[in-house]
Amino acid sequence: MKTILKGERGVEKCWVCGSEYDLHCHEVFYGSGYRKLSKKHGMCVMLSGKNHNLSNDGVHFNRSLDFNLKRHFQKLFEKENSHGEFMKIFDKNYLAMTFEEFNKVGD
Repeated sequence: MKTILKGERGVEKCWVCGSEYDLHCHEVFYGSGYRKLSKKHGMCVMLSGKNHNLSNDGVHFNRSLDFNLKRHFQKLFEKENSHGEFMKIFDKNYLAMTFEEFNKVGD
């Protein structure tokens, strides 16, 4: 898995709970071609099955976790690249959104 995470949980352990078992690679930005772009730009994180898609707590069902991951990865990306580059690739500024706005966008 290619990831922009450096020295933090989510590379070899679940980013949420720290588990080393039943790990799934989650592409942070997904849908409409964004999954492929996530892979290309290292916007991937390891999540346990429970925190990925095997429970209601998983990122695919938990909007708060999804929003937090997107914001975290946008910050990481913009440490090494410009905000403009992020916007050109991923189209949305998650750092400027409130959680309520994120829920309306449906992403």
